[in-house]
Amino acid sequence: MRFQRPPFRPRRPEPPGSDDPESESEPRGESKEAEYLRNLSDEKTPVVVHLRTGETFRGYIEYYDKRFLRLTRAGAPNLFIFKQDITYLSEE
Repeated sequence: MRFQRPPFRPRRPEPPGSDDPESESEPRGESKEAEYLRNLSDEKTPVVVHLRTGETFRGYIEYYDKRFLRLTRAGAPNLFIFKQDITYLSEE
């Protein structure tokens, strides 16, 4: 049995400025989402997080990232929630 090597395909040249992995998802500067989450986090505004599963959690955002946020709750464990699982976020 002989294995065949797939045909060689040269790489396409990448557009200028695409070598930075952080720039793939967001343009230069701060996005509106990041600005809004930073404001909620700085003010420690109480929020309600509604998930795809129908669950809701109350607390305030202590930390956020490109992929998830940390919800701090009173009298309950803190949660790391992936943004892809959030249906919407509302202020209390």
